[in-house]
Amino acid sequence: MIFYDLFSNFPLWASLTAIFLAQLSKVPWNYTITRKWDWNWLINSGGMPSGHTSAVTSLATSIGLTQGWNSSAFAIATIIGIIVMYDATGVRRQAGMQAQVLNRLVDDFTSLLIELRNLNEKPAAETRIKLKEILGHQPIEVFTGAWFGVIISLVMYYIWF
Repeated sequence: MIFYDLFSNFPLWASLTAIFLAQLSKVPWNYTITRKWDWNWLINSGGMPSGHTSAVTSLATSIGLTQGWNSSAFAIATIIGIIVMYDATGVRRQAGMQAQVLNRLVDDFTSLLIELRNLNEKPAAETRIKLKEILGHQPIEVFTGAWFGVIISLVMYYIWF
């Protein structure tokens, strides 16, 4: 019985499908930009489109479609979605920009130390851990992710029901 309930939960499957397809679409999108296949985009945060945004907008849309646009569940999903989108373009994006600056400072400081020591030999392998620089999203990535999630939910609704 519990498995039937789980597998018949349309909002859950619409959201999972939206985040999976959004993450999957990052691979060819980034290929068009870099001309390199990078399958790490399946699990990376950041990039086009926002997978987190796709998931929350798909969740809110599917709840609205199935439980009504005036339901408490729709209101909760919408508010959580707004918080996720704000966080993606605000706090997480700023943290990524700070990581870029910090990584650059460490690189510059390391180069300065090497120059000061007048080392003629090749420097030892880099052992430091670089901070992850792509954490958040540009507003267009969140906007695209939002529409992606809504469209996935609408398409799945007409297939599901």
